[in-house]
Amino acid sequence: MGGEARRRWHLGRGALATALATVVLGAVSMMPAGLSGASGPAAPLTVVMVTSLTGPGAPEFGQSAAGFNARVALQNAEGGVHGHKIDGIVLDDQTNPTQVAAAVQDALAKGAMGVVSDSPLFYLAAKYPNQAGVPVTGGFFDGPEWGTQPYTNMFASDYGSVDPKYPVNRATGIFLRARGGHVICAYGYGVSPSSTRSATAVVDSFVHAGGKVGVLDTSISYGSVDMTAPALVARQRGCDTFYGGLGDSSNFALATALTQAGVRPKVIIFPTGYEPGVIGSPAWATLRGDVFDSEFHPFQLPDAGTRQMQAALEKYAGFTADEFPNFGQYESWLGADLMIKGLELAGANPTHTGVIHALRNLKSYNGNGILPESIDYSTIFGHDLPKQCLWRMEAEKAGFVPLTTQPTCGSDIPGSSTAPP
Repeated sequence: MGGEARRRWHLGRGALATALATVVLGAVSMMPAGLSGASGPAAPLTVVMVTSLTGPGAPEFGQSAAGFNARVALQNAEGGVHGHKIDGIVLDDQTNPTQVAAAVQDALAKGAMGVVSDSPLFYLAAKYPNQAGVPVTGGFFDGPEWGTQPYTNMFASDYGSVDPKYPVNRATGIFLRARGGHVICAYGYGVSPSSTRSATAVVDSFVHAGGKVGVLDTSISYGSVDMTAPALVARQRGCDTFYGGLGDSSNFALATALTQAGVRPKVIIFPTGYEPGVIGSPAWATLRGDVFDSEFHPFQLPDAGTRQMQAALEKYAGFTADEFPNFGQYESWLGADLMIKGLELAGANPTHTGVIHALRNLKSYNGNGILPESIDYSTIFGHDLPKQCLWRMEAEKAGFVPLTTQPTCGSDIPGSSTAPP
């Protein structure tokens, strides 16, 4: 992820993405393939998603195609876009810098009307669709290109854009203090600038809310599950509040080590892990009572957007009635949804330029209620939303339970930044 930090209080998804980018080899430069700009009347429109089905990113994104494919299938069942069927193609970047460049090149060579990114390495290949003038939608978690020049062809379908200053948001500090937290221990991966900034941002937010710092440890080895020493230090420092800006395996190991060390936290918050596979896993009993962030409307609080998505996932992706999507599937659904919106707005025979123009003038988008706040793409580039919101889910015996029916929201602390000087 090349130094990208989640610009909000819940930066942990970017932490995983950065770490994945750090542990693989450097990217190979490739020249973009040629691409025709317009489709003929009623001709199929090709939309390609690039994601990490294999490699180090597979635990997070290996099943993400289900969201993309379901959204495309739903659109086609409803008649496509102005009579054009959408040909949805999923390409695997193997969580490999060389392969992500090849995958994006392949997408352009296939005549993609648009590219959807659900990859932690997309930043390594973002220049190719930019140079070709091809619109890109998807998750902003891979790098800063979503909010920096010249990448005005890119539209983050989860948060709209990236603020290159990565300011600190008030919300997490206020939440942790309200749960009784007084002294915080926060953790990040040493190889991951994003993970480091994730932990730093939460600590800054907590201190701003009146809390104290026990430990800010940003030297954790990537993927480490040996958290005994950090747990013992946390006990010595009197920490009663914890934040893990790490991957699931490390975070869950931390929760287990704290229990073994006799630490009884008032609150633990993880920015990842709200996924169906966690329920009933070996770590589940230890995780009960811990809090997990959800950047998207949880299926446990159904609305029009979740009902639409659930029905499509059941019909086209084989989901059961009580199964909810994981992070990658939410992201891929929204990436496809926003691209389809751009195609619709661009008219009967959309072009690359037309889709980009239409999306840059889209003043209100929330994924049919999947997102907690509406995005105005005409003003968001390079900025945070005025108010950033998420849902917080508590792990209980039978599953995840929302702490509130409405999302938790907060504004940025003026003048704050976790970007490098």
